[in-house]
Amino acid sequence: MYKIFYQPEGHWFGDCMPYCEDGVFYLYHQRDTRNPGPMGEPFGWSLCTTSDFRHYQEHGTAIEHGSNDDQDQYIYAGSVYQTAQDTYTAFYTGANKIFKKKGIPSQKLMQATSHDLINWQKNGNAEQIVPQEGYDVFAWRDPFIVWNDEKEEYLLVLGARAPGDNRERTGRLVSFTSKDMNKWDFQGDFWYPGLFTMIEMPELFKIGEWWYLIISEFSDKNKMIYRMSRSLDGPWIAPHDDAFDGRAYYAGRTATNGTNRILFGWVPTKENDDDLGNYEWGGTFVPQEVYQRPDYSLGVKPVKSVLDAFCVKTALADVHLQTIDTHKTQILTENSSTCFTLEATVKIAEGTRGFSIFIYGNELEEAYEYRFSLNEKQLTFDKTPNWPWFQYMNKGLERPINLQNDTEYKLSIIVDDDIAVLYINGTALSVRMYQKPGTKLSFGVTDGDIELTNIVLSKLEQ
Repeated sequence: MYKIFYQPEGHWFGDCMPYCEDGVFYLYHQRDTRNPGPMGEPFGWSLCTTSDFRHYQEHGTAIEHGSNDDQDQYIYAGSVYQTAQDTYTAFYTGANKIFKKKGIPSQKLMQATSHDLINWQKNGNAEQIVPQEGYDVFAWRDPFIVWNDEKEEYLLVLGARAPGDNRERTGRLVSFTSKDMNKWDFQGDFWYPGLFTMIEMPELFKIGEWWYLIISEFSDKNKMIYRMSRSLDGPWIAPHDDAFDGRAYYAGRTATNGTNRILFGWVPTKENDDDLGNYEWGGTFVPQEVYQRPDYSLGVKPVKSVLDAFCVKTALADVHLQTIDTHKTQILTENSSTCFTLEATVKIAEGTRGFSIFIYGNELEEAYEYRFSLNEKQLTFDKTPNWPWFQYMNKGLERPINLQNDTEYKLSIIVDDDIAVLYINGTALSVRMYQKPGTKLSFGVTDGDIELTNIVLSKLEQ
């Protein structure tokens, strides 16, 4: 179905625990059967590897899930860490839905060991990293380990919450420390913002002098966000834009090959493959490259090897659209196909109210629209015309964007069947598109003057 983004055949891609060694990225991930729905059947950790995000080698199941009587009926998220030469440890969440119904602690940390990153041996429960007094025994998951150079110790953080109603915003990260990865000491709350009912998929990494904390949450905006600090002890500062993408990109963690730091998140499907449907758990893996801006905040951009895969390139004529009090549209191509990239340079004149990119348009000008509302400094996604109201459930598909007049910006869009991702100025917005009214690709401006130059439409080699 997908030609560039990764989704295992017959399954949906879940949370990913990436690891990189010798230029090869190991994608430990959950595979959902959707039988009878999302997370219906138990899963373990499956594994595929890639070095270019174009070709993937399948390695089957890395860590098998247990039986209905075992703690790890489901294997939720965790992390992989090299503990010695040719020895690797995975801390993961063993979850049992039946236990929860019986009032038995349903989420515990467990361990496995490998000597080649392919074959893993389970080692049972991580007995020292159990839910502590005062914390919910049904919400204790997604451990992540990092080495703290300053204190010369390992730091493990995981998502937790206080006991009580699941609607209460007691979600937090707690931490344990260890000198040897064997004896662990509980250190209490690591980050408790009082904003979320639960925090998932935490990660910590350092670029230069700054530490970055990435998390996913599902009770505020249901998306990935991050914080930054000069110390692992905090305080954790929220940048002006604390996200990488919109609602349709979730549960990402990063891994680096020493040169590029790649974000491993998934674009969720929608219920019944319907534009009007709500988002579901799991979907399709879409890699994005994370980079540090001059102000030390983080931006994202397309992975170069993904763009390079689209090697059949067509240069399109420059577009210069001017209007005073109307909307004007220019067709870029009548037949975009269903797998392509669009790259261009955008330059906006003073006073311009907005501009748009239209995907999968038809002769009635029905299309999907990435809209840049310049006065509101916002990028959104929707269907147009939105009649009868409404044609697309787009809650959470907006991003803050601040584009300056008379400044050139690189615009990139990757489309792979029903998935599109737009990048501009370090900001991304991923979406799903199911109806696909037509095949036209267009550009438009509302009340203003805008130039689109260096336009290249690229496709995969047949």
